[in-house]
Amino acid sequence: MAPEYAMQGRFSEKSDVYSFGVLLLEIVSGRRNTSFYNYENELSLLGHAWKLWNESEAAKLIDAAIIDPGFKTEMLTFIHVGLLCVQEFAKDRPDVSAVLSMLSSEISNLPRPKFPAYTGRLGSSGKSSRERVYSINNISLTTVEGR
Repeated sequence: MAPEYAMQGRFSEKSDVYSFGVLLLEIVSGRRNTSFYNYENELSLLGHAWKLWNESEAAKLIDAAIIDPGFKTEMLTFIHVGLLCVQEFAKDRPDVSAVLSMLSSEISNLPRPKFPAYTGRLGSSGKSSRERVYSINNISLTTVEGR
């Protein structure tokens, strides 16, 4: 869900671009954003993609089932475009026609993506994911009352 929609209820074509970027990264990585969790770094799929991109290791994001040396350049372009689409602020995302031009190689000099939305650490404690407490409610109390 685009940050501007999640936080302020605003929806636009740039919100669709955000969703498309997430989908593009999911396809390239072979992982769903909602189920991705990098236990080592506690990063979301977007955070993991951003980290690899900044380390010039974006090729490590590509799913082994679809990697082909002949298409590596295209796959890296897809990752680049995906990261451009998931920018935190809608004004920083390309519009749909620019995305199509980027994907069809009509635009070859792509801008450098900025820090995407939802890339931070998922937890703030130093505990491992198995030790982390997600709720302070340790018990549930149900009272049965007749009508």
